[in-house]
Formats: sequence, C-alpha cells, structure tokens
Amino acid sequence: MISKNKLKFLKSLQIKKNRKEAGLFVVEGEKSVAELLQSDYTIDSLFITEAFLKAYSKPIEKRNLPYIITTEDELGKAGSFATNDAAIAIAGVKENIPLHLQKNEFGIILDNIKDPGNLGTIIRIADWYGITKIICSEETAEVYNPKVIASSMGSFTRIQVYYCDLGKYIHELKDVPVYGATLTGENIHLCSFKAPAFIMVGNESNGIRPEYKKILHSEISISRFGHAESLNAATATAVICDRLRNP
Repeated sequence: MISKNKLKFLKSLQIKKNRKEAGLFVVEGEKSVAELLQSDYTIDSLFITEAFLKAYSKPIEKRNLPYIITTEDELGKAGSFATNDAAIAIAGVKENIPLHLQKNEFGIILDNIKDPGNLGTIIRIADWYGITKIICSEETAEVYNPKVIASSMGSFTRIQVYYCDLGKYIHELKDVPVYGATLTGENIHLCSFKAPAFIMVGNESNGIRPEYKKILHSEISISRFGHAESLNAATATAVICDRLRNP
C-alpha cells in the first residue's frame, strides 16, 4: 500500500517547482510506465498492481527496481488520471544538455508552445517520424509536466529535449537551415528539404516571434483549401514532418 508520506510526495510532483527541487517527475499508466522500464531514465520507485507486476516482472527484476504493490483505487488517488489500473512511476529528470543535429538528421524547434497537450503530441509525432531532437524556447511548456508525459504516450522516453535561448541557438547554427512554419511562407510541397535541417513551429496563438522570423532560412506554409483561420500547432507539425519524410 502507498503510505501517506509517499502519497503526499506523489501529489507534490504535480507541481513544477517541486519537480525542479526534487529532480523527479511522475509517469502514469501502463503504456507510459512500460516504455519507461525499457528506457535509459533512472527510476526512483514504482507503485504497481499485481497484474502489472505479472506482465512486466522481467524488466523490473532486470533493473532491480524498488516497487510497492497497490490497488487501482490508490493509484487513482495518487495520480492525475481519472482511472489507472496499472502503474505509477517516479523517475529522474534528465540534465538539460545542448543538442546538435548530425549529418542526416532533421530536428524540431518550438517557440513558446504553451499547451502541454500540444507539446506531448508533438513529441509523439516526432517519434513517429524518427525525429529524436527537439529544441524548445525557455517559455515552452515543461516536458515533465504530467499532461505532456501522458499525451506523448511513452514517446518522451525516445526524444531528447533541450531548453534554451532560441535566438542565440539559431544564430550559432552553422550550415543548418531553419524552416519556420507561417501562414505566408512558401508551400511545403514546393520546397526541397535536405538534412540536416530544423523545422520551427511557433506559439498556438501568435506563431513564431518576429525576432526569430528575421533569422530563419525561409518561411514555409501548409496550403489551405477551406476557411479555417489556422491549424493546431501539433497538427501543423505532423503535416510538415510527413513532407520531410515523403519529399
């Protein structure tokens, strides 16, 4: 069973300040925790049902991980999910290390993506298209936010994320073009993308900031045939990533 102190600690990790101080974050649900077990993340502790232990005993034993057997009811009280019939894990936050593209890589740059669900979905999209590096502005939602982790559906375990001053980062790129998604850029189906290169997606409401537009290699856009004002940031990312992989 989960002690009152552990329950209180799990709840405290729902808050960004506490995650930062502890260097820990929470992962919930069978799929995400199962992916976590196969990753290089450090795992502090597991709170799991008998059924989860039976299904994933090998990776748990292989890593010699501490765990507490608990109930679905307790998992529901301890986490942020409405229901959880499998597991909750406490994992270690990774160091914020600078990322650079290799010769044949594409990467994503995110400017001020505020919605945690959007960030989690973009991480999942990147994983689908084999893009492993995402550069985020300091104002972008925190990758360890529970909503980001949940919406990434385990993909956070395979994607590297780096937070930085975007202006400085882009200025220091050498021979690596950055294509910014805007409403007035060149049609992506008329563009030729060659790795290494970044695509940049801006804030849900305001797009890419003007100061960053000035230092882009070029602006790109997705053709509109109807009357919608804009596309969701994650949806736009998916369309552009598909173009990258299917020129």
